[in-house]
Amino acid sequence: METPLKLIGKSLSVLSIEEDIQCAARSDAKVLITGESGVGKEVVARLIHSQSRRREGPLITVNCAGVPDTLLASELFGHVRGSFTDAHRDRRGWIEQANRGTIFMDEVGEMSPQMQSLLLRFLDNGEIQQVGSSQRPAKVDVRVIAATNRSLVDRVRTNDFREDLYYRLNVIHIDIPPLRERRDDVPALLEHFLVDQARVNSGAVPEISAEAMAVLTSFDWPGNVRQLKNAAERLVVRTRHGQPVTAMDLPPEILASWAPSRRSAAAQQARPRSDLMFERLVERGEDFWGVVYEPLMDRDVTRDDVRTLVAHGVALTGGGVSDLASLFNVDSKDSRRFSSFLKKYQCHPDQTPRSSATYVAEGQGVGSGKVSGG
Repeated sequence: METPLKLIGKSLSVLSIEEDIQCAARSDAKVLITGESGVGKEVVARLIHSQSRRREGPLITVNCAGVPDTLLASELFGHVRGSFTDAHRDRRGWIEQANRGTIFMDEVGEMSPQMQSLLLRFLDNGEIQQVGSSQRPAKVDVRVIAATNRSLVDRVRTNDFREDLYYRLNVIHIDIPPLRERRDDVPALLEHFLVDQARVNSGAVPEISAEAMAVLTSFDWPGNVRQLKNAAERLVVRTRHGQPVTAMDLPPEILASWAPSRRSAAAQQARPRSDLMFERLVERGEDFWGVVYEPLMDRDVTRDDVRTLVAHGVALTGGGVSDLASLFNVDSKDSRRFSSFLKKYQCHPDQTPRSSATYVAEGQGVGSGKVSGG
């Protein structure tokens, strides 16, 4: 049975968003939802649709960044047979499929200028023209909700986003703050996800110790609610039945941010370059290629620095390349490149003796044996 959709939390931000959702649901006005990746923009869009008069109609979700620009017009507006290569039959577009319902356009800030122009024309008159069609445009009844993790005001300023389209979309604006700005919501969200993941994975709901909850609440959550949900799933599948979750049982990227905050400024300055890179990757969530690869190419760091860094990561994750890539913020599409990089510089987990993969208390403030087991 699917868990009912609802907004989780008790912070003032959540209460304000709930009011905005109710306001948006009472009309067909266009809605622009903004916020960092992972804050729950799609959840808000679904709640607006489910509470609106269109709730019996379809809700079509579109990721504008996930479709090549050459295909996006066809996907949104449809096409007729023979309009381009592989167009073997007529196809209804997503907008037409959402007739009498809602279309949720995520990452709308990634649209090209040409697509922005086509979308603006539809918003102005409610008409769609299939790609390759010579027929008169068809009129559809669709409510538009858009979302972006970018600042459209900044993109308008740099001429990367049309100002007139911005104002057409921005009738009702709902901004969702990042999780680090509403830490009061962490316990409620965690409890919700633990219960949900225990049901999905046929496991028990783990008990969270006060110390572990303090660490989770103080964590910055760069991946926001999505990252918290993933952490909850890991706790459900990895925690031993009947054993409460302690701080040492938390995922390595969360645990790594806990103890370093207690170090003195002098100790920070004396740290080796591998430790500084580790902090930038794991605690600040910076990109691996910018933190490690480019300085290595510029000879600002050495191969030994990189090998030590990887050894730290292996000690925390247990040695899997995929876990190491996740820890170091390597996108899944770059996993093969990441593995090749490790092999080239002889620091691939398969090439690294376990004895060298130690990260002792002086480096991270926790015992390596405990971390590698969690």
